[in-house]
Amino acid sequence: MLFSTAPSRDYDHQRNRTGLILSTSATLLLCTYLFSYLGWRQASLFLVGLVAGVILYRAAFGFTAAWREVALTGRSAGLRAQMIMLGTTVIIFTPLIAQGDLFGIPIRGSIAPVNLAVLCGAFIFGIGMQLGGGCASGTLFTAGAGNLRMLVTLAGFIAGSVIGTYYWQNWQGLPGFNPIALSDQLGVPGGILTSLILLIAVYLTAATNEKRKHGDVVATTNVTSPSLLRGPWPLLAGALALAFVNVATLMLAGRPWGVTASFALWGAKMLNTIGIDVSHWAYWTRPALNATLNTSVFHDVSSVMNFGIVLGALLAASLSNEFSPSFRIPARALLAAVLGGLLLGFGARIAYGCNIGAYFGGISSTSLHGWLWFAAAFAGSSVGTKLRPWFGLR
Repeated sequence: MLFSTAPSRDYDHQRNRTGLILSTSATLLLCTYLFSYLGWRQASLFLVGLVAGVILYRAAFGFTAAWREVALTGRSAGLRAQMIMLGTTVIIFTPLIAQGDLFGIPIRGSIAPVNLAVLCGAFIFGIGMQLGGGCASGTLFTAGAGNLRMLVTLAGFIAGSVIGTYYWQNWQGLPGFNPIALSDQLGVPGGILTSLILLIAVYLTAATNEKRKHGDVVATTNVTSPSLLRGPWPLLAGALALAFVNVATLMLAGRPWGVTASFALWGAKMLNTIGIDVSHWAYWTRPALNATLNTSVFHDVSSVMNFGIVLGALLAASLSNEFSPSFRIPARALLAAVLGGLLLGFGARIAYGCNIGAYFGGISSTSLHGWLWFAAAFAGSSVGTKLRPWFGLR
């Protein structure tokens, strides 16, 4: 042999050992801090986020790639796994939300208006998903696993979120309907049953389309030699595990899992540090949000869980010896990451959330805005898929 691969292997192992030490140390320090100063509940939410990061990485559970696969090839295992995830969660969520509290903690669902803002914001978000290369949770876990292009998407996501908060008031009062929850209109059993019928309809439509195009349907359990510690996990396992993450979040935080509100908060705090006061913007004048500007990000549930997602993905990648960041990012792909991130952030603020808060949380809460968000974002994702070749993205 003319060249030896031993130095390269040694470097790979050293890099992954560093990633493992960093993720473990940061996890222990942050968990200790949260438990000591903010209580067991905040520390527990951080650990739930950590588990989510591991799950997302191990199961390669991405909303973006799953929707793109449907648009390009008709293969729908990822989309069908999402329907199973949503069905499982709605069965557990609905009675919990209906009772109003759990162990003395008020519980609410992700309920928002069904209006033009959701339609436009979700469509914009869908385009951003494909250009940026990930959704909200996808951006965090792939960045944590060492994808440096996704760090650029995340920066754009934060900037887009700030822009969205600045123009937020212009999108209020658009034509539409007040929040509609199926469980409020039809009762708990009716809300669950109607939601399940809709989810089954999407599942069967996707499966039928896949069989028509390919003659078979790929199972959501189709993984060769799965490993609990090293992955990959079947999509079905990831779907059920993420349902657990959302249920745990509801029980600990009193509301469903959310991701992108923290991006707006981080951006606002960055502006404050350079002397730009955002507290008078209409978005931040709402009491609950205004209060977050004057406290540490560690008081914010979404921020704490997002830190957990990043560290969980870094931990999982390092354990699998797959933490391998690369600085080689083609210029067009870099441009797509910036543009995609801006669209993601702006769209999420306008549409009352992202694929986690609006789609996952909304449908699981039997809110009709979650279904409108899904339809509009899926349409935007299909458009974004067609735009990807312009930026040299496969």
